[in-house]
Amino acid sequence: MASRQDQFTALVQAYGAELYRIAYWLCKTDSARAEDLVQETFVRAWKSLESLLDDRKARGWLITILRREFYRDYARNKNRPELRDDHYSEQLVDPAQFSTSDSIGLQRALQSLPDNYREPLLLQVLGGYSCDEIASLMELKPGAVMTRLFRARQAIKKLLGDDGIVQSESMGK
Repeated sequence: MASRQDQFTALVQAYGAELYRIAYWLCKTDSARAEDLVQETFVRAWKSLESLLDDRKARGWLITILRREFYRDYARNKNRPELRDDHYSEQLVDPAQFSTSDSIGLQRALQSLPDNYREPLLLQVLGGYSCDEIASLMELKPGAVMTRLFRARQAIKKLLGDDGIVQSESMGK
């Protein structure tokens, strides 16, 4: 049986990058906040590592901690700084696939979605989770998740024009 430190190191190495990608989008592409969120997630994971009884469930366990930390931080800091254009300099998509305006437009469209639509979409696209898994993580019914995913996709289609630039109207929060 691996030591506690070895188990924790393996978790960080296996899931650190994925947690950062999810945190990056939850934090509206604020890389500093995303890094802080991932660090706090791992601090909480370290403190409660003995509660992880099955290493095969580590990914979901860590994402649940990440989400709770995000909402805990959100509740503490309701006066978040607004999203600035310089946040779009870090591209999550492969630049060879899309033009700069396409990827910026997509990022802006994703960021304009309300959290309750953006989060399940990110868990599905970035995390590779099924609707049932997302429902379990978000403590929702699978039907509610499917509805949110459908609405998120519809909103993105509506927000993106033919040129990939976000239209002036956006969804309310």
